[in-house]
Amino acid sequence: MEASMLQAAGQAFVMLMDPFRLLMLFSGVILGLVLGILPGIGGLAGTALLLPFTFNMDPYAAMALLLGLGSTTATGDPIPAILFGVPGGAGSAATVLDGLPMAKRGEAGRALSAAYMSSMMGGIFGAILMGISLPILRPIMLYIGSPELLAFAVLGISMVSVLAGNAPLRGLVAACFGLMCSMVGSDPQTGTLRWTLDSLYLWEGPPLVPIVLGLFALPELADLAITRTSIAAGSKQLETSVSGMIQGARDCFTHWWLVLRCSWLGAALGAVPGIGGAVVDWLAYGHAMRTEKGASQTFGTGDVRGVIASESANNSREGGALVPTVAFGVPGSAGMAILLGAFMIHGLVPGPDMLGKHLSVTYAMVWSVALANILGAGLCYLFSGQFAKLATLRYTLIMPSVLGIIYIGAFQGSRNWGDLWTLLIFGILGWTMKQLKWPRPPLILGLVLGDIVERYMFISIQRYGVDWFWRPIVLVLFAIAALGLFRPFIADVRAHGGFKGMLSGFGKPRFEPKMLMHVFFICLIGWMVNEASTWNFSAKIVPMIVGGLALTFCTISLLNEIFRDPAHMVDISLAAAAEKSVEKKIHMDVDSGTDHLPNSVVMQRALVFFLWLLGFMASMWVIGLIPTVPIFVVALMRIEGNEPWKLVLPQAVGLTLFIWVVFDKLLTIPWPPTLLVGWFPGLRGIIPSL
Repeated sequence: MEASMLQAAGQAFVMLMDPFRLLMLFSGVILGLVLGILPGIGGLAGTALLLPFTFNMDPYAAMALLLGLGSTTATGDPIPAILFGVPGGAGSAATVLDGLPMAKRGEAGRALSAAYMSSMMGGIFGAILMGISLPILRPIMLYIGSPELLAFAVLGISMVSVLAGNAPLRGLVAACFGLMCSMVGSDPQTGTLRWTLDSLYLWEGPPLVPIVLGLFALPELADLAITRTSIAAGSKQLETSVSGMIQGARDCFTHWWLVLRCSWLGAALGAVPGIGGAVVDWLAYGHAMRTEKGASQTFGTGDVRGVIASESANNSREGGALVPTVAFGVPGSAGMAILLGAFMIHGLVPGPDMLGKHLSVTYAMVWSVALANILGAGLCYLFSGQFAKLATLRYTLIMPSVLGIIYIGAFQGSRNWGDLWTLLIFGILGWTMKQLKWPRPPLILGLVLGDIVERYMFISIQRYGVDWFWRPIVLVLFAIAALGLFRPFIADVRAHGGFKGMLSGFGKPRFEPKMLMHVFFICLIGWMVNEASTWNFSAKIVPMIVGGLALTFCTISLLNEIFRDPAHMVDISLAAAAEKSVEKKIHMDVDSGTDHLPNSVVMQRALVFFLWLLGFMASMWVIGLIPTVPIFVVALMRIEGNEPWKLVLPQAVGLTLFIWVVFDKLLTIPWPPTLLVGWFPGLRGIIPSL
């Protein structure tokens, strides 16, 4: 068995060394990096675009092209996340928490280097794990059913206790709100329409991409517009030298055990169908925060270990996702679903054949993933110095282009006008949460895992009754999840000297404007619970439970802030609780960076920023997206920064041509209808995006 595996692996490597196949692999890597750098676009569109080009290729070249793209999208994701705080994809949102503060300190080169190296190491590890585990994991994967998948999702939600930082109750409220957002749309059990507001757009629920970009990308750009500086303005110098790049790579080898653990976690979760890549980086980040020494004090402030943890897990999941795809024909991700199309094109049947007569093709996939990660990291290192310099540019030079790409990325959610409204609404919510120090990661975690929890819970009950709860893997995972959820509460009890101490320290009531966020969530979730009370029992049971918990947590948090004497409010970190010592707990999010400005200035500039976004949408509604781009670039650069025409015109023309060629001609995106076409139908087809 081992001899045949080694022989197949050697044969696959020789086949992949063919110049044409290497060229296909390299082409996929280039496209994957470009799509990773563009916020919100992701590799799914690129994989779908390349699929028709594989018709006349042999299986080795086809898999090299498609996996070259899929494996390196995550390598390009951290570039905008670190430089601008804009996640290149949902899987790189956690990288923002430490990558952006490092860029602000002038350590963009080190952060980028650490991201590339950890991505490469994670990707290679994921490929190796796939190559070794495929023959032996098949019986294990066959044992995993809906109860185990439900337990995995619950374990993921238990990470809320870590990602909530020094605001556990706020984190639980945000997570519950995310869970309720995941239930928006048609109930899969009864067909009941839940919180759709009579909008067809919400029947399938809000897409993830515009929500992630709204929560994490727009707030960072808003703060950039408010402070009116470059990203690295506060640093003495920008670390773009060779020494900075070397230091980032050295960090990965120094923390090799962290890379290995998070890579294993990413590959394992990637192999579980339905979990998705949007939470892998958060779970790895939470794991690192719990296990790394001193992480409770430094994560979120620019700790390179936070970048390493999220990126090594993010890249290793591709190898893990290939396991169920190849072994069972069950795609581990959306990209793998398209890869199954390539299987059918080339007459490959997932299952025993891929582990038998087509074993060399299977190992060619392993080699493709490993080599793609090496090539992708090498190309990123080649251009890192230029990437890092973007952090020193004035905000008016980078914001127009980034915003234009963000709008197109958000539009990929469902290619509907609702995507842009979702982007704006969650952008305002994300900026407000960031300003008032409400943790945003739990909201994303709840949003991604909520649908999985509800779906697999109903399937488990219908299939197994109550017996599903007593399955061994389910019991172990539920026990770990319960420990994770109750750990902050136990820590707070110890910090206050027991329950008696927790019930002391209350004083006269006080109310501050920042407490309005509690009121907002109580009103919004209260309305959602009231709406749910009229639904069919099967459709409302989970929303009512989650909504009730959210209202309870939010009310307790609000009363605690109103009546608790600030002098008696003690913070304790999760890591400190494990060590039975009291330390300062961190805020699990990126600091706003606007504290030095008066509140009136912050609010005024924030209002101007979001009005620019509304203006962009209004122009797009009238004349279309592509004609809006040059107008928006010129107006923003001239009005906000009074930039010279020699800088304004090249950027306006260049960005417009780039969007027209890539998105209109190559990806043939169906742009939303505009008023201009309604008035003059003959213009359709003459002006792009109309």
